[in-house]
Amino acid sequence: MSSDDEDYPEWPRKRRAKDPFFSDIDDMFREMEKMMDEELKNFTEKVPKEYVKEHKLPDGRTVKELGPFVYGYSMKIGPDGKPEIQEFGNIKKGLKGAPQVKEEREPLVDIVATNGEVHVVVELPGVEKGDIKLQGTEDSLTISVDTPQYKYYKEVTLPVKVKVKEASSRYKNGVLEVVVPKDEAEKPKGEPIGIG
Repeated sequence: MSSDDEDYPEWPRKRRAKDPFFSDIDDMFREMEKMMDEELKNFTEKVPKEYVKEHKLPDGRTVKELGPFVYGYSMKIGPDGKPEIQEFGNIKKGLKGAPQVKEEREPLVDIVATNGEVHVVVELPGVEKGDIKLQGTEDSLTISVDTPQYKYYKEVTLPVKVKVKEASSRYKNGVLEVVVPKDEAEKPKGEPIGIG
């Protein structure tokens, strides 16, 4: 019995001895585990120092803790009927497929345009209202938080031109909601032409 076999419970070893198919699957899993260990090692070498913390255990050993790492996505159907996917978090795909950890976390943002206004909802958990910096132009919003504990940044392109000076916002339970009136002066492209 090899040392690898000692890592597995007895019942799969008995089954494996009878069927070579399971032996091949075990070999594939071992190879995948080696690949994942190597990728994890490469990833941890590139982690910014702010994401590496050391803790002392009761027995005196020191262990490293990495994180927090956040990655997620939101998907909805756009006005053209095609899916729109928005990623959020602090992990982005880097060059050659290797993940990159950013210092700022990109929050989840949802934008809803109604008849007369645009609603922007931003998730900023754990943040104090006074730490949020909100800037706007006629076609974008920039949301940022920069504290020792939380760092968020997101630049949002709005679907229409808005009156940023008339914007209102509120923050409650980790959710920022910004309501901006549409710029009614914006007219559809082109003018109707009568048919004679």
